[in-house]
Amino acid sequence: MIIKKSLLAFLFLLLIFWETVNAQQDAQYTQYMFNTMSVNPAYAGSRGQLSVAALYRSQWVGLEGGPVTQTLNLHSPIRNSKLGYGISVINDKIGDGVVQETYFDGVISYTVDVSLDGKLSFGLKAGGNILNLDFAGLRQRDGFEEAVNTDDIQNKFSPNFGLGVYYHTNRFYAGLSAPNLLETEFFDRSGNDANSIDFLAKERINFYLITGYVFDLNNDFKFKPALLTKVVGGAPLQIDFSANFLFNDRFHLGAAYRWDAAVSGLVGFQISDQFMIGLAYDRETTELGGTQFNDGSFEFFLRFELVKSFQKLVSPRFF
Repeated sequence: MIIKKSLLAFLFLLLIFWETVNAQQDAQYTQYMFNTMSVNPAYAGSRGQLSVAALYRSQWVGLEGGPVTQTLNLHSPIRNSKLGYGISVINDKIGDGVVQETYFDGVISYTVDVSLDGKLSFGLKAGGNILNLDFAGLRQRDGFEEAVNTDDIQNKFSPNFGLGVYYHTNRFYAGLSAPNLLETEFFDRSGNDANSIDFLAKERINFYLITGYVFDLNNDFKFKPALLTKVVGGAPLQIDFSANFLFNDRFHLGAAYRWDAAVSGLVGFQISDQFMIGLAYDRETTELGGTQFNDGSFEFFLRFELVKSFQKLVSPRFF
């Protein structure tokens, strides 16, 4: 019970702002290979048809106040042009809503052919985020009555924009991106007296490198390794490596490793040409992962694509 009651403090103070937070990181995903537009705007339109993808992530299940993330992405190419467009929504909550950020972005991409099967896309996203910090709700919790003495932040909007580049063939892809380029400072002081504590909640630029390849093992099996690297100033380097096997172009099964943080299992199924579902489970390799109240982290993914039953793509879309 002590661990459960202490989690909110751990999250709030470590991830957000006790005294000074110099590097606030974007939400993380285990199924990043299916959720690419959340980290790279140049991905918009690359699947060749209207694609709608939703992801739900619950982190550190069993621990009160663990992060919860929902994403929704819609994107499509513009017919008879080299342009793609999209809409991205990301909602991130920590501490049962004590901290909540929602990102809304419009996305546009431009693609050029650089070889017979290679395409290079450039992406731009523009929008912003809405921040809510419920200090009143925090003070109502046992042990936090005097923890924070400042006013709530309600629906504070901060504009932002991001850039990305994405290269892909039928078998290989690689992308580099910075989804949010403006380093917004939300507040910097809790009071004016000499004993007040300085706070700094500041958005840092997160840089992403993502890549993957599809190997044919035989007529029915394919091997799909993928890598995501995230770099943000003032925080440890994040490296995610996944190894998925694809059977009959329908069934995905694999494992992943987040450097010095977690191991994961992934499973997915292409139900039809229109629908795909995916599930991932993470188990932390840190001390937090060994606590009896932490049941790991779960992700659920669902994708719908507007493909008619009589339409067949020239080649399967592996990513």
